[in-house]
Amino acid sequence: MQYHYAIELGGSFTTIYVKNVGFALKEPTMVAVEKNGDEYKTFAFGKEAKNLVWKTNDSVEVFNPISHGVIENYEYAKVMLEYFLNKVGFKKHRHNALVLIPCGLSARDKGEYLRLFEDVGMNVADLIPSVIASAIGSGCNINTTKASMIVNVGGTTTEIAVINLSSILEGVSIGIGGKKMDIAIANALALPNESKRLLIGTPTAEKLKNEIGSLYKNDTLKMEVLGVDIDSKAPKARVVTAQELRPVLVAFFEEILRTIDVTINTLPPEISADILKNEMCFTGGVAKLAGLDSFLKEKLPYPFKIVDCPEDVTIIGAGKLINDPQQLNLILKNS
Repeated sequence: MQYHYAIELGGSFTTIYVKNVGFALKEPTMVAVEKNGDEYKTFAFGKEAKNLVWKTNDSVEVFNPISHGVIENYEYAKVMLEYFLNKVGFKKHRHNALVLIPCGLSARDKGEYLRLFEDVGMNVADLIPSVIASAIGSGCNINTTKASMIVNVGGTTTEIAVINLSSILEGVSIGIGGKKMDIAIANALALPNESKRLLIGTPTAEKLKNEIGSLYKNDTLKMEVLGVDIDSKAPKARVVTAQELRPVLVAFFEEILRTIDVTINTLPPEISADILKNEMCFTGGVAKLAGLDSFLKEKLPYPFKIVDCPEDVTIIGAGKLINDPQQLNLILKNS
C-alpha cells in the first residue's frame, strides 16, 4: 500500500510529512474555542491558538484536544485535524496516511484514531508506535536481533521502548513531558517560601525552560520575566536564574531515569546486554535541554547519545518509512 502522508498528533506539536514534498507542517496541537451562550465556536488553531494562551477573557478556552496520546475531545480534534490537513492540500478519499501513536494505547484509544482519520476523509489510516519512527529517524537499525532502546521525551509523555526485529519488545509511556515541566516551573516561582513570589503563565514558563533551563550545576544564565507579584497583585518584573529552575528539571529527569532502570530490569539478560553494548538514543524536544548530556553521564550507567535535531527525528523517520514499503510492511505486521 502507498502512503501519501505521515502524521503525528503530538502532545506539543502536530507534524505532517507529505510524500515527494517532505516536512510540510509543524504547528502546536491546540484549539481556541469561544463560548457564546450555550454554543461553542472554534476560531483559532495551531500557532494562532497558542498565541492566545493567557491572553483572553473567560469566554475563550485554549486547549489541546489530545492529552498523553489519547483523544480526549473528539469533535475538536476532528476540526483541528481538518484545518491542518487543508493547509497541506489534502483532498478527501484520495490518499492513505501512516499515523504515529504512543506505545501502550488501548484498543479503544487506537480505534478512536482510526475513526478520526476516517471521519476527516482519509482513504486508509494505519497506526504504528511513534518510537519505532523515532528509532529509524535516529539512524538505528531496528531489523537486527540486537536490541536498541529509545527514550523519547515529548510534550506530554515520555516513551521508553526496547526494539529489535522491527517490533517493540518492551515499551512504556509515562506522563512526563515538556508541558508538565512548564507547569512545574510556574508553580516553583509562586511557592509560599519564595521571597519573590511571581505568578507567570505557562507560555512564560516555557520560554524560561527553553532559553535558560539547564541541568548544568553551575550555569549562570538568567532572564528577566514579567508577571504578577502574588502578594501585592501588581505587575512586576523579576530576574530568574538557571539555578532556580534546575531542581524542578532534575526531578523530572530523575523520574525518567528510574523508569529506564525499571524497564531494563524487566528484560532478559541477553537483551540487557545488548543495551549495554549499544547506545541508548534520547529523542524529543526536551532532549535539547542544556546540560542533559553531562547529567546523563553522571547519572546513567549505560552508553547513550542525544540525537541531532531530536524534536524532529520522529516525523523524519516516518517520512523514511512511507518511502520504504518493505520496511513499513514488516513494522505493520509486527505492530
